Amino acid sequence: MRTRISEFDRLFGSMDLLRNRMNRLFADFDRLYGGDLQGMWREDYPPTNLYDFGDRLEIRAMVPGLNREDLNVKIQGNYLEINGTRKSDAPEGYEAHRIERPTATFSRSFTLPCEVDADRVEAHLKNGMLTLVMPKPEAAKPKQIAIS
Repeated sequence: MRTRISEFDRLFGSMDLLRNRMNRLFADFDRLYGGDLQGMWREDYPPTNLYDFGDRLEIRAMVPGLNREDLNVKIQGNYLEINGTRKSDAPEGYEAHRIERPTATFSRSFTLPCEVDADRVEAHLKNGMLTLVMPKPEAAKPKQIAIS
């Protein structure tokens, strides 16, 4: 029985190695031949983390190089949408010899695990990190129930 399990382990290890090499091959191809610049503007951009602190939700999104004027955030109930635009930063009158940071727009939407109090939401942008602090309404906050 041990022999068969080790054969499966070797087979799956070889399959993982092949998958990793294929992923690297396609990423290199995209980068060299005008693909999506290593996934910067895919549908999961900006990379985002969502945290639940009990009384509030927090979203942290990485948006390097964007100013607050370049971002738009909308909340309605438990639906959140983050839009942004990266504009050209080339000075006027100069010719660009290489452009690796394209001008582009993105839109990312989320269904939050609960509704938030949209009137009390705070948004902060610091060092390329957009942080949204979204307080939960009283009805959505967890309550400790005493057991008698």
